[in-house]
Order: sequence, then C-alpha cells, then structure tokens
Amino acid sequence: MHDTWYDWHKAFETTKRGLINQGFEVIDIVVNMDELIEHCKLRGIKNDGSARSQFVQAK
Repeated sequence: MHDTWYDWHKAFETTKRGLINQGFEVIDIVVNMDELIEHCKLRGIKNDGSARSQFVQAK
C-alpha cells in the first residue's frame, strides 16, 4: 500500500503508461464515493482494493 495519495497516483500513472505502451486500452473511471460505500454496505463487504475493483468492473 502507498502511504499517500501522491505516491499512489504516481504509481498509477506509471502503470497506466506502461499498459498503454503495451497496447492496452485504459479507461479512466471516476468513482462516486457515496455509491461505492453503498455498494460495500449492500454486499456486507469491506471497502478494500477487491471491493473497489468489483465496483468499477460493474460500471
């Protein structure tokens, strides 16, 4: 895990560029936090990386 949003965002940008350079189509998704919280609450799951991945895959 990254200690700060800045550290996370830097790693995200690096990974995103790498995937694009490999020919992947990368789609940015804006997450509405209220929707994500409700998604987790309805499913009885912790708001973690797995839950966020599941949430954006459903978008």
